[in-house]
Amino acid sequence: MSFSKPNRSAATKTRTRVEPAPVSGMCVTCLDGCPGTCEVGRSAIRGREMIYPQPYGKVTAGADKDYPIDYSHFNIQGTCVGAHGIAADPDVATFPAVDCSTAVGRDGGIKLNFPVFTGAVGSTRIARVNWEDIAVGAAISGIIVVAGENICGMDKDAELKNGRIVRSPEMERRVNAFKQWYDGKGGIIVQANVEDTSLGVPEYVIEKLGIEIFELKWGQGAKDIGGEVKLSTMERARQLQERGYIVLPDPSSPAAERAFASGGITEFERHSRLGMVTEEGFYREVERLRKLGAKYVTLKTGAYRPADLARAIRFASNAQIDLLTIDGAGGGTGMSPWRMMNEWGIPTVYLEALTYRMCEQLRAQGDYVPPIAIAGGLCLEDHIFKALALGAPFVKAICLGRALMAAAMVGKNSGKTALEKGQKEETQDSEQVFLNLFAVGAQLKERFGSDFKRLPAGAIGLYSYVDRLKQGLQQLMAGARKFSLRYIDRNDLVSLTREASDVSGIPYVMESDRELVEEIISGNGQASVRVAGAH
Repeated sequence: MSFSKPNRSAATKTRTRVEPAPVSGMCVTCLDGCPGTCEVGRSAIRGREMIYPQPYGKVTAGADKDYPIDYSHFNIQGTCVGAHGIAADPDVATFPAVDCSTAVGRDGGIKLNFPVFTGAVGSTRIARVNWEDIAVGAAISGIIVVAGENICGMDKDAELKNGRIVRSPEMERRVNAFKQWYDGKGGIIVQANVEDTSLGVPEYVIEKLGIEIFELKWGQGAKDIGGEVKLSTMERARQLQERGYIVLPDPSSPAAERAFASGGITEFERHSRLGMVTEEGFYREVERLRKLGAKYVTLKTGAYRPADLARAIRFASNAQIDLLTIDGAGGGTGMSPWRMMNEWGIPTVYLEALTYRMCEQLRAQGDYVPPIAIAGGLCLEDHIFKALALGAPFVKAICLGRALMAAAMVGKNSGKTALEKGQKEETQDSEQVFLNLFAVGAQLKERFGSDFKRLPAGAIGLYSYVDRLKQGLQQLMAGARKFSLRYIDRNDLVSLTREASDVSGIPYVMESDRELVEEIISGNGQASVRVAGAH
């Protein structure tokens, strides 16, 4: 069985002419005369452009590799006995009574209405265009939105003095969009990478814009290099090169200038540098951010080798940071090398299983275990439950990168279409259009009154998606008789295969509850009313 699909993908807009060879992915018979529809053929014409998902700025992409183990290899355990966190009374223990709120931070001071947050919405075009919808949607949902790396550096109107950011209209826009609707639940995180730190972004956003949650970034699950975007003009390429970014081809080269002028190349790539992690350097930066005024300091790490995961967890423990987000391979991206997304890194389930073991060791040693968040290809309420359970009690929240963005984009575009139709018919105002379009419209109208019409359509779409996730999670939790997130544990899962059990430590389904089953069948004591894994 081949897990990969090399040499052709919808993400690179390529295909093979006939059935491909399973190892190389090339057509079994490569025809002299074929126009070159596969990645090899397209690369002969467009070269390095074919490394990335396409079209840039209009898509997010998720890996299409079939990893040996994913969250579908686990099922959620249900029970008809008892209740945790509420009276075991059918009139009280109803699924709408399930509490899906959570908190992160050393002091538990970051409260969330629902245990999810956005992926890093950074400097790519698709992130910039959809920011307001995502940020406002997060604010009214009571979840966290993450302003990703390179926002200030990519701001064409940013003002620099001595190579340091003194003002970024784009960052101001992003922060203000969220804060206008923020009501105390959730929050906004700003990330920094190598270039952001060099440009003084931490100082700017903490001291000038009042950002309280700041995130250091070691990487992500989609790639093991720095972030990248595409640039369509020579002026932008040169501007960003002057700001310290790696730009390819070199826009200062006469050859690149001629090629761009003639149409031989149509774009440039902007790349961020690799971060170089050291233990003492990490501690110094965490302390520096706290002295600058950051109330909470978090860390985002990627799908690196197990030793690097151990470093992230150990360093985060020593520095007593407020949240550690661990991003597994196979998730999503706005622009990452496509083959890298599929063939690099530790997939999410494996990474979370390793995380659980390491956190268990920390706890056994009596050390501080930071709140953990898991990211990497998660989408719906069963994923949320399984990821919380697999890493319980350490995992407190789930990052839904592509999914939350998709909800915002669909809401935005559906709202635009509905408004255009309403304007043509001249029968409805914009408020009534949204009330008719969105199932949560009446709910939000009651909550916000006259301000309802100010909500971006994409924000309503994101809120609607989170509302659906909440009810779905409540139903799953009620079926497991867990009426608060803190009661979800690893006993709420079973492995459907031996391999999934070996990787995760979750019992194989045919061995689950074995001891309790024997007690019940033998009629021993009160086993008939005991709940497996009862707290």
